[in-house]
Amino acid sequence: MSLINTEVKPFKAQALKAGQFIEVTDADLKGKWSVVFFYPADFTFVCPTELEDLADNYAEFQKLGVEIYSVSTDTHFAHKAWHDTSDAVKKINYTMVGDPTHQISKNFEVLIEDAGIADRGTFVIDPAGKIQIVEITAGGIGRDAKELLRKVKAAQYVAAHPGEVCPAKWKEGEKTLAPSLDLVGKI
Repeated sequence: MSLINTEVKPFKAQALKAGQFIEVTDADLKGKWSVVFFYPADFTFVCPTELEDLADNYAEFQKLGVEIYSVSTDTHFAHKAWHDTSDAVKKINYTMVGDPTHQISKNFEVLIEDAGIADRGTFVIDPAGKIQIVEITAGGIGRDAKELLRKVKAAQYVAAHPGEVCPAKWKEGEKTLAPSLDLVGKI
């Protein structure tokens, strides 16, 4: 079953944000746009490059009213230790959620059961708490924060402009499409 347009399932977890431990729940994903960014594990190889890329672009997400939640099956204590020891991870100001119970990874259907870790899953959630974008990649394939920003802008545009859609490679300010019988076979 596709998770597109489904509501985020209930969860509660401990997280690291701005050097402090906080509690995060599914309710925190409502009322604003959110990105939930799963990665396999702390102290690994591709993961810090992705998390650093998100950190380097976090201000751009914030300008769009988007909050970032990175999630792995590590604990919030492991996130703190990694944050304190890695130059790449030290840049992170967004929320790093611990999922040692695997509840969140199961809810988003990214848990690799036999390994106890999450796939690289990216989910964009609208202010109503519904999933609008799902992207899952293999463990060795890193993601790009700028491409994610483009997709978030497209999702926000479509949400704000009913009846319009964003074509391939759409960028903010470019022409959109209004699906109709007049367009059938003409694109």
